[in-house]
Amino acid sequence: MYELSVAWDWLGFGVRWLHVVTAMAWIGASFYFIALDLMLRPAPDLPKGAYGEEWEVHGGGFYHTVKYLVAPDRLPEHLTWHKWQSYSTWLSGAALLMIVYWVGGELYLLDPGKVELALWQGVLISAGSLTIGWIAYDQLCKSRLGENPTALMLILFAILVAMSWSYNQIFTGRAALLHLGAFTASIMTGNVFFQIMPNQRIVVADLKAGRVPDAKYGKIAKLRSTHNNYLTLPVVFLMLSNHYPLAFATKHAWIIACLIFLTGVTIRHYFNTMHKTGKGPLWTWGLTALIFALIVWLSMGQQGETLEEAEARPLTASEQRFAAAPGFAEAYDTVVGSCSMCHAREPSWEGMHWPPKGVTLETEADIARHARQIFLQAGASHAMPPPNAFELDPEARQIITAWYQGATKP
Repeated sequence: MYELSVAWDWLGFGVRWLHVVTAMAWIGASFYFIALDLMLRPAPDLPKGAYGEEWEVHGGGFYHTVKYLVAPDRLPEHLTWHKWQSYSTWLSGAALLMIVYWVGGELYLLDPGKVELALWQGVLISAGSLTIGWIAYDQLCKSRLGENPTALMLILFAILVAMSWSYNQIFTGRAALLHLGAFTASIMTGNVFFQIMPNQRIVVADLKAGRVPDAKYGKIAKLRSTHNNYLTLPVVFLMLSNHYPLAFATKHAWIIACLIFLTGVTIRHYFNTMHKTGKGPLWTWGLTALIFALIVWLSMGQQGETLEEAEARPLTASEQRFAAAPGFAEAYDTVVGSCSMCHAREPSWEGMHWPPKGVTLETEADIARHARQIFLQAGASHAMPPPNAFELDPEARQIITAWYQGATKP
């Protein structure tokens, strides 16, 4: 069965690769069209119904773009739709969430120190929150608040704050921030799939039928597209956060996640203004720096459970399985002796103030909980310990591999 662990890790890597590539394509297209929208200029010779034009130079040629605020008189034979980037990003992200946080839920999703839940309950909360989040947001946009974009954004921020706090009460720090990112990304893709694209299809259908399209459909799409523009940068931060314990494994992690949404607004406001007027407001960078400094300060707050608390906490069913496997005692001594100087709640390695990736390897529960990662990092590969830190001999790696193989036998 240990071969399955290796294959599963590669599957996760492949899906993560796909997710990053499609996200780059979606974010790039989104930022480009927002910038293009803001750079459009009026011209005396614009075609009927055109709003503005923009000339650009790239790749050894010149591009002349003209935007019709509603639609042109005649539908062109070739029309490019920008939708696959969003759909592919969400689908690959959903697959990655299932691989890491549903299948690996006992390790990455649930925190028994916060609330006692069965894995199926955690998965249900995970999936349900993403679905309900989109429905609530969509109804708000369709209400009278849709006519007041500023009030709508403030309410959306309040919802994100509430979700950040709520996730933190149930999930591990990593899962809480990741789910907040998935919650936001689901809203963004929902905007594309349920609003922007259907409204665009209505306009196209009207053109084909010889009818004059209603301008309201473009207005709706513009509102949702603007929301996506301001939410993009925080989502990227939240997706990266699981690599940085100071973001997800501190007392104020949920507040840090909320503040990141404010930096998304300030940074995008600078660039949006610059694209529109040619000069961005410099105060936004000062405010962004202040918010980020506050985030750094908050990350210095109280960390997670102490070693005494960890030793007193009973093992979960999954941890008990690995702790009871043949060779656990030898593997435990090997890991603690080779890894705990760094992977400790208070690392003893000089200059290290927190365990790498937030992974602690001190107690029996720690070793059993991270069995698969220990095997992949120090048994199936030589990723750990780092070569310039500590040399783990082949016999020690074999002890880890044999223990993991024994624990995963059918």
